[in-house]
Amino acid sequence: MKGGKSKAETKKTDNKLSVKKRGAGSEKAGNKPAKKGKAANDPNKPKRPASAFFVFMEDFRKQYKEKHPKNKSVAAVGKAGGDKWKSLSEAEKAPYVAKAEKRKTEYNKNMEAYNKRLAEGPAEDDESDKSKSEVNDEDEDDDESGEEEEDDD
Repeated sequence: MKGGKSKAETKKTDNKLSVKKRGAGSEKAGNKPAKKGKAANDPNKPKRPASAFFVFMEDFRKQYKEKHPKNKSVAAVGKAGGDKWKSLSEAEKAPYVAKAEKRKTEYNKNMEAYNKRLAEGPAEDDESDKSKSEVNDEDEDDDESGEEEEDDD
């Protein structure tokens, strides 16, 4: 048999194709604690301030788009901005560092206020009592309309 496979060769390939099942003693099974759900993000929490580099990039993006209007690549802008940032001296970086520091102090003030609000106690809901009652009224209206349809038949 030219080019044919023997039974021994077929068994070897079948073993390679089969999926190995892992037992309870395997390394990946059970060694890690169960993941807990990710904490919900609070939409009222202040966002972290931009670093000096990102403050620089805000200005650089505008300048780059004016010089290269046909460029659609975000990566090209980022790479050019990174190269430019590295070539700047400390004196040239100073205005961006100052803006970043100003944003950081403002962020710290906002975070203090945010933490005070959390310490006072979490608000039950952002909705007012009126909006809650309107939602409940809509639910009641739906129930009533369902009853009316049954009465019409």
